[in-house]
Amino acid sequence: MVRKSLQVSTLPGYEKEIGRWLWCLEDVRRTLINALSGTNENVLDAKIDDRQSIGSLLYHIALIEADWLYEEVLCTDWDPDILSLFPQDCRAEDGTLSHVEGQSLEEHLHRLSKVREVFLSHFRCMDLEDWRTPRILEPYDVTPEWVVYHLIEHEAHHRGQILQLLKQLQR
Repeated sequence: MVRKSLQVSTLPGYEKEIGRWLWCLEDVRRTLINALSGTNENVLDAKIDDRQSIGSLLYHIALIEADWLYEEVLCTDWDPDILSLFPQDCRAEDGTLSHVEGQSLEEHLHRLSKVREVFLSHFRCMDLEDWRTPRILEPYDVTPEWVVYHLIEHEAHHRGQILQLLKQLQR
């Protein structure tokens, strides 16, 4: 049996501490993608009870990551190419997540990948001072460090929901 090494690494090309947090962000995504390998569109679109579909959760994960990047970290307008990946609003009129259906796993993974690629590119030249400098926004002050922490927590939470749904739908 091959012995595992359970440790946090540093994502190459980043300031060391920032790279460790980004490695954690990438690790959550890696496990999500591995679990979804081979999932078909019917499973992605299926709803159990009143819960969101896997496809809707994947759309939501990508949209929230992009939103935190542009609104809180960069404090700027969205890149039109990234904005075009999100033709639907995040939430329906009743406050639930918008139901996203009719998209293949490849389409969902492409959206997640494009957002992550842009997200990571903005942290490549960030130093620790900027990493910990609060962005002063109307509702709160927030640092890029906290944004990455929050996105790890957010995606890990939804990954748990997705894995639970996947298990139920595969029965």
